[in-house]
Amino acid sequence: MRTFFASALLSLCIVFGQTPEPASLPITVAPSQQDRARAFLDDSLRDKNPDNRKHAVQALGLVSPVEPYLSQLEAMLDDKDVEVRLATITSLMDLKNERTVSALRRALDSDVPEVSFAAAKALWTLNDPVGHEALLAVLSGETKTSSGFITRQKREALRMLHTPKTLFLFALQQGANFAPVPGLGAGVSSLQGILSDQGVSGRAATALLLSTDRDPQVLLALEDALTDKDWSVRAAAVHAIALRNDPALEKDLLPLFEDKKEAVRVRAAAGYLRLESIESARPKLALRHHAKK
Repeated sequence: MRTFFASALLSLCIVFGQTPEPASLPITVAPSQQDRARAFLDDSLRDKNPDNRKHAVQALGLVSPVEPYLSQLEAMLDDKDVEVRLATITSLMDLKNERTVSALRRALDSDVPEVSFAAAKALWTLNDPVGHEALLAVLSGETKTSSGFITRQKREALRMLHTPKTLFLFALQQGANFAPVPGLGAGVSSLQGILSDQGVSGRAATALLLSTDRDPQVLLALEDALTDKDWSVRAAAVHAIALRNDPALEKDLLPLFEDKKEAVRVRAAAGYLRLESIESARPKLALRHHAKK
């Protein structure tokens, strides 16, 4: 109705040769493309369909870590859907803002094992000591180490966790300080073989993540994992020990030659040969180094 009267007034003014004052006409401002984009994201973040919220969270990882996007992303750590929270952790890790670590530490306290484990891996990828300690607590279970970040009940739940493989592989790629030895493989196929099994546990994945970590407690935990009841944990521990490229550890792999699971036996055999070849190469390398002096 207001638009009708405004149009009529404008017509009369034109007829009588007068131009109305600008303030006397209603002004309608078309939304900018930026406003439309923000509104679209806002609607998706509040959508009842968790898939739509997950897509919105994933999309926020493409935006720079500024407001209001960063706060929106942090708020989604409290979403009722686990997949949405996992996607949020991935986006936060990707953005690497100074607030990322504190947000991920909050996610580490989640009662949902998948969320807590994902937060631990993300923190480890970002070189945060809390993530390192949390993963070590998962790998060690109830032995050899205690953690102020993960309770006994949560560690037990994490032990049975099936790892979100996409996030794991991203964390491995971004965070592992793996320096391949010339002439030796990186073990990618072995790693993929372990992860491809539907029954792979969170402890197995953690052993793979920490394979090159030089913390003495990690080595103790890996050696303990060689006798774990879960074959995937044993296989992962063998894989991790082999990749440490320390010939002094080859004796630890010998008992696994008799393991009841072939996946463990063949990795133990290959790992032993790998470490033996490094040991055999040491005198030759020493001679070359001496000859160069």
